[in-house]
Amino acid sequence: MQRSLRGSRFKQLWPFYVLAAPGILYFLTFHYVPMSGLVLAFKDYSPFKGIMDSPWVGLANFRQFFGTPNFYILLKNTLVISLLNIVIYFPFTILLAIMLNELRMQLFKRVSQTIVYLPHFLSWVVIYGITISFFGPSGVINHYLEQWFNTDAMFLTSNEWFRPLVIFQSIWKDAGWGTIIFLAALAGINPELYEAAKVDGANRFQNIWNITLPGIKSTIVVLLLLRLGSSLDSNFMQIFLMSNGLNLDVSNVFDLFVYHVGLEQFNYSYAITVGMFKSIVSLILVVGANYAARLLGEEGIF
Repeated sequence: MQRSLRGSRFKQLWPFYVLAAPGILYFLTFHYVPMSGLVLAFKDYSPFKGIMDSPWVGLANFRQFFGTPNFYILLKNTLVISLLNIVIYFPFTILLAIMLNELRMQLFKRVSQTIVYLPHFLSWVVIYGITISFFGPSGVINHYLEQWFNTDAMFLTSNEWFRPLVIFQSIWKDAGWGTIIFLAALAGINPELYEAAKVDGANRFQNIWNITLPGIKSTIVVLLLLRLGSSLDSNFMQIFLMSNGLNLDVSNVFDLFVYHVGLEQFNYSYAITVGMFKSIVSLILVVGANYAARLLGEEGIF
C-alpha cells in the first residue's frame, strides 16, 4: 500500500523532479564527488603516484599547519576582513534596501535600482582598474592631494588602507545586488500595517523601526547565518588583485595562501589541509549560530 502511494505521488510530481534534476546533478558533481579528495589532507600526495598510492602521513599536515607562525597571521587577516564585511557591508545592504523601498516615485526607484545593480556585473579586474585610476600613485585622488596639499598617499601599498579599500570595493560592487532578497522580503510586509501606523501618527522612521525591520528580521537572520558559513572564504580574485609584497602583512588570507602553496609550490596535500580546516570551522560557526538563533525564537536554516 505504501509503495503504491509513493508511485502515485511520483507520477504527480515527476515534472518537478525533472526540473530539480539539473541542480541536483550540479551539486553532486561539483560539491559532493570532489569531497572524496579530502583524503589527500592525510597523505603526502604525489601526482606521479596518484591518490591511492601516495603514502599516508596521518595528521602531519595539520600539525605543520597549526605549528607554523603563518597560521595565526592567516587566521587574523581572514577573520578581520570577514568581521568587517559582517559589521559594515551586511548592514549597508539592509540600509540600502530600506532606502530603495522608501522611494515613492516609481520611475526614479527603478532607475536607482538599475544603477546600484550594474557594478555587480563588472569583473574584479575592471574594479581593480577603476581602483588604480582613483587610488593609484598617479590616480585622481593623489593628483588633487599633490595639487592642494603638496603630498600624496600610498593607498595600494599601505597596510592601513588595504582593508578599507577592500570593504569599499565590496560595497560599491555588490551592495546593490545584495538588496534583492531584502527588497523581496520588504514587498511581503502587509501595507495595512503602515496605514494603521499612519493613523496613529507614526512618522517614517518609526515605521521603519517598528514595522519594516521586524518584518524582515527572519530574512536578516537567515542571510546572516549563510554569511557566517562563508566567513573564512575571502573573495579570492579581489584579494589576489589587491595584494602585493608591501601589504602582505594584512592581505595574506587563507584563500591566497592556498593558491601560493597549492598551485605555485605544488604542495596539494598542504593546500587541501587548509581548505578542510576552513570548512570545519565554517560548519561549526553555522551550527552554533543557527542554534543561538533558534534559542532566540527564530526559525534558522535547519
